[in-house]
Amino acid sequence: MSVEEQRTIRCLVAKVGLDGHDRGAHVITRAFRDAGFEVIYSGLHRSPEEIVQAAVQEDVNVLGISILSGAHDTLVPQIVEGLREYGAFEDTLLIVGGIIPDEDEERLKGKGVDEVFGPGASMGEMVEYVREHAPER
Repeated sequence: MSVEEQRTIRCLVAKVGLDGHDRGAHVITRAFRDAGFEVIYSGLHRSPEEIVQAAVQEDVNVLGISILSGAHDTLVPQIVEGLREYGAFEDTLLIVGGIIPDEDEERLKGKGVDEVFGPGASMGEMVEYVREHAPER
């Protein structure tokens, strides 16, 4: 096992806004735990501020936002701004999963999202991406 695989990666998987569909968030939480990551799940209906506070307080390497409501263009930039305000943006890998139209993906990346995983993305692909890109603590 390499040093990269041995380090502890702390992740927060969060559901933002009024989106009440959490099956995907539970699936990715389980996949991350099975990969050996420490995972905190936010629960449903969290505000951007609550998610930022949890990410900062838990000192996570990775923040995964699951959103299916279509409000990604409004809520995700609020999370990015909150991470910046707390000085946590540079040290946090920000990934977004859910129903994100192709035309919105590049816009989200331009606002600070590191990667977007849509329907059909493999768990292995997500785990590998996190292992390769999660900042050191």
